[in-house]
Amino acid sequence: MIGARGFGAGRGGRHVGFAIGAALVGLVVLAALVSFVWTPFPPLAIDIAARLEGPTAAHWLGTDHFGRDTLSMIMLGARNALAVGLAAIFIGMALGVTLGLTAAMRRGLIEDLVMRATDLTFAFPVVLTAVLIAALAGPGGVNAIIAVGIFNIAVFARLARGAALQVLGRPFVLAAQAIGKGPWRIAVGHVLPNIQGVLIVQATVQFAVAILAEAGLSYLGLGVQPPTPSWGRMLNEAQTFMFIAPGQAIFPGLAIALAVLGLNLLGDGLRDLLDPRLRVWRMG
Repeated sequence: MIGARGFGAGRGGRHVGFAIGAALVGLVVLAALVSFVWTPFPPLAIDIAARLEGPTAAHWLGTDHFGRDTLSMIMLGARNALAVGLAAIFIGMALGVTLGLTAAMRRGLIEDLVMRATDLTFAFPVVLTAVLIAALAGPGGVNAIIAVGIFNIAVFARLARGAALQVLGRPFVLAAQAIGKGPWRIAVGHVLPNIQGVLIVQATVQFAVAILAEAGLSYLGLGVQPPTPSWGRMLNEAQTFMFIAPGQAIFPGLAIALAVLGLNLLGDGLRDLLDPRLRVWRMG
């Protein structure tokens, strides 16, 4: 292990977990971006003659029960997973941080209302929320985003409130109050910059949760609808052919696992980078 000097010299490059996480996340993002301009085959092209093939020179990861190229579908699935995750994180951070700061700055009744609302949200898991939304508006990618986003609002609200309360007791905040700054100027100018690190770290964790939730909802038929490729629905369709073409379940499952692992490692590394109390680096 090395101390603060190693932190200044190496930053994230000396943190093995951060480097691995960044590489895995970068691979998923690259696959999603490349899918906008190129895939090995048209992802929705059906070729019954080539159905349930294993990996070949033409189809690197094989084909599904309709003869569609598995690699092409995984690349498009990466795009959809990232889109759902980003949208859900944006909703959660935008509304959750606002509510959390409001609760911290306006103590009393407003704080109690916000906290009780988050408690109520935690009583309804993502899947149950998605089922309720699907019952009212039907299944779909937008409804999956709303379901995951609602859960993220509660997570970020509680986190922002707790972190803000710690900052509000510091001398520089008390000095700002003494010179007459209003609560929202203090919240935006002093509190938010000092809690952004913990919010960013939590965002990476919730991104991984969002990808898992999207895959689970699609597996249940509540997420992205056919014919749009989704990792979760690929797993659902592959379970019937597990003993005939196991790769059809292994490859999308591996994509989900690598994306979630990468985001968790990235979050762990960012926590070490952004928290000065944790500037002790593990050398591989």
